[in-house]
Amino acid sequence: MYVWARLLRMALTARSRGRYSMGGESRLSFRCLPTDVDTNLHLNNARYMMLADVGRIDIFLRAGLLKLARERGWAPMMGGLQSVYVREIRLWKRFDVVSSVETWDGTQVIGRHRFELEDGRTAALVLTTAGVYAAREKRFLSIDEVVAALGHSVTPRPPTEAERIFMTSHQGLRALAKENPGH
Repeated sequence: MYVWARLLRMALTARSRGRYSMGGESRLSFRCLPTDVDTNLHLNNARYMMLADVGRIDIFLRAGLLKLARERGWAPMMGGLQSVYVREIRLWKRFDVVSSVETWDGTQVIGRHRFELEDGRTAALVLTTAGVYAAREKRFLSIDEVVAALGHSVTPRPPTEAERIFMTSHQGLRALAKENPGH
């Protein structure tokens, strides 16, 4: 239930945070609850992914992507992610999830979710790759098409070296998964 409650809270407060524009951030505040922790009494790895989802959905909602996707038969889809944990988030501690669309290349968009402690230090960082699938056309859309449909005229910045490494690693792992389906 707590997952749905957090998602509902985000949706109900989305309008007060304003429209998301490319280059902006989604900042959502949470507290580490007993249902979020592992045996070490800190936020477990699955919760990081779930809370990154809430941040991503906040961006989709505030940018107008969810409405546009329903109208056009599009489906935003995760491709993969990479996470790193540098500081723990202990039980009952407050933290923010700061999410953003970093850049895109072709049909791949790079998202960033930074888990920020109350003192401003980073607890974890999650990079994601995603795309938007047009079911009627049976293809992934170029992100430039999606951005234009949202009413923006934005040129993405070139991916950083770290983002290129992430995208290359993701493509390699995807190829491995397709190559060895039975292993």
